Amino acid sequence: MKRLEERYKDYVKALNKLKEAFMEVPTEIIIDGTLQRYEFTFELAWKTIKDFLEYNGYSDDISSPRAIINMAFSSKIIKNGDIWIQMMLDKNSLSHLYDEEKSRQIYSNIKNKYIKELENLKNFLEKNI
Repeated sequence: MKRLEERYKDYVKALNKLKEAFMEVPTEIIIDGTLQRYEFTFELAWKTIKDFLEYNGYSDDISSPRAIINMAFSSKIIKNGDIWIQMMLDKNSLSHLYDEEKSRQIYSNIKNKYIKELENLKNFLEKNI
């Protein structure tokens, strides 16, 4: 339980930092920093879900982010599996992204869709840890 609680606290801190980024005027450097904060927050999100699943006795194949997202959806930890898969794909593409237009689209997705999903996860975990 201690590992799950620590990971959850780190996740909440990262999510709060990500939300802070949207309080700034979106200059190029702010957008780039926001994308980096998103990458870190998403990593903590799926790892926290994994810890939660393991703590609650799930021992199926939950070694990859996609498997964890699928299990989280079927376990009703998250409500929109399709958005979470898109979140994962966008996060993965950031590592190899040199397209400014695509990075701005991901920034928009984070601001308009993904932050809500990350907040929903925080709320679920807050009630269930």
